[in-house]
Amino acid sequence: MGIDYYKILEVDRSATGEDLKKAYKRQAKKWHPDKNLNSMEEAESMFRLISEAYAVLSDPNKRAIFDRYGENGVKGKLPTDDAGASGSGGCRGGAGGATPQSAGNGFGESFGSPGSGGGTRSKSSSRGRGVDTHASYGVPRKGKPIHRNLACTLEELYKGTTKRLRISRDVVDLAGNCRQVQEIVSIDVQAGWKKGTKITVPKKGNVEPNVTPADIVFTIDEKRHGVYTREGYNLVVTQKISLLEALTGYTVNLVTLDGRNLTVPINRVIHPRYEEVIAREGLPNPKNPTKKGSLKIRFYIIFPTELTLRQKDVMKTLLPA
Repeated sequence: MGIDYYKILEVDRSATGEDLKKAYKRQAKKWHPDKNLNSMEEAESMFRLISEAYAVLSDPNKRAIFDRYGENGVKGKLPTDDAGASGSGGCRGGAGGATPQSAGNGFGESFGSPGSGGGTRSKSSSRGRGVDTHASYGVPRKGKPIHRNLACTLEELYKGTTKRLRISRDVVDLAGNCRQVQEIVSIDVQAGWKKGTKITVPKKGNVEPNVTPADIVFTIDEKRHGVYTREGYNLVVTQKISLLEALTGYTVNLVTLDGRNLTVPINRVIHPRYEEVIAREGLPNPKNPTKKGSLKIRFYIIFPTELTLRQKDVMKTLLPA
């Protein structure tokens, strides 16, 4: 049968939930590493077992499995002749993972939640030794957040969009049986969000006994655009023009990020540092969508590489010294 959790807590098999709680507090206090500095290794071992025992016996489902199969049953090592028992410990050889995919395009990356199992893990403290307070009170630890990028086009960040992602993850039960679960989650990307904005999808990592599934944290990443770049909530576009156009006038023709045709005639002289600013043609501020950035049109003037003597004389006549 292995370890007897009832003996660890010093209770009988008819113990109620309240009996278990009192026994746990009593044993945890007795074996706390900070109170057993002369036998630290033994205390840490006992403290882990006490927390493990309480986590199992205080959960009706886990307790039922323990009563029938003992420690092996709780840890997924049931006899192979028991119906439905596999003891596989993972859908992909124990590697685990959840693969989010766009509803049309796969990401193809593993989202496994780190680590497995419950029990206490000691941590350093100002006193030299300490205890994970969540584990020490029988609360399952939570997997570390899983971070992934969420690529968005500039059009999507301009107008806002809903990204539909297919999440695939392993679900392992107390008997060690594993099944793969897929679901579609929706992420509402707000108009104006910047690169680096984070969106948390809670508890969508792998599911394992005694572990709260990890959150998946998506970070907005901005795809490069063929025409526009972004500066805060402003949009910037650069137009290549000739010296003649710079001196005599130029009309800018653009297609906006929401599909409109925008015509901007410029009749003044365009010098190398000239910038045409069009208000409210930038991105909206997600905190106040009524406020929008500007569109800034900048120019790259292509100068001729050489002039004939006659052309130089003409230029001297036309242009002031």
